[in-house]
Amino acid sequence: MVEIRRVVGSEAEHPAAQHPAAQHPTAQRPAAPELVWYAAYGSNMHAERLNVYLRGGRPAGGARSCPGARDGRPPRRSVPVVLPGVLYFASLSLVWTGGSGFYDPGADGEMPARAYLLTAEQFGDIAQQEMRREPLGDLDLSTVLVTGRERLGPGRYETLVCPGDLDGLPVLTFTASWSPAEAVLNAPSAAYLRNLASGLAEAHGWGPGRAADYLSSRPGAAGHWTADAVRRALEGAGPAG
Repeated sequence: MVEIRRVVGSEAEHPAAQHPAAQHPTAQRPAAPELVWYAAYGSNMHAERLNVYLRGGRPAGGARSCPGARDGRPPRRSVPVVLPGVLYFASLSLVWTGGSGFYDPGADGEMPARAYLLTAEQFGDIAQQEMRREPLGDLDLSTVLVTGRERLGPGRYETLVCPGDLDGLPVLTFTASWSPAEAVLNAPSAAYLRNLASGLAEAHGWGPGRAADYLSSRPGAAGHWTADAVRRALEGAGPAG
């Protein structure tokens, strides 16, 4: 199991190449940990949006209300992390009107994310809300903690992924069951790109230029969005090819 890389300090002081991944044996992980890290890579990189899934309510710009978690306390802490794999855009977001962001843990590359320290119950309740389910009971995490991946359903965000560990605790997230090669790729909207860029700024301290370079190169966005067009969209000038 890969030890997830925490992002520490500034890019200049701690470049990515100086933090190689290390192997972490699954056997050392508790079968049912009380605490886990939830790695958010999309709009939930915003702490306030994440807290809506805990407290309940309707997020800004959201099309539906969230019932909230049974335990509505905020995360114990959050840290910027880099996961193995890539972000890609596919399907159609009813909120953002363009492609949604998904995580392919098997692809070569790295994906910035924000890890929130939660109880296993809180993570399960967030995941069930993302799956459009009521969080009525605990989500069984035993399989994903052993195998690293579990498909709970055919829908978006119905596949659990455990890409590694951080500080001795499992890192968990969710994505679609399909890969970019199997998916119908779809370019993200300007509004969604602005949301992701501000999330990267909040979590990682990225500026607009770095965010634009990164987002424009992701599968689904590449070939539709150039880095310059994303920069203009982030500045509020609207989408351009």
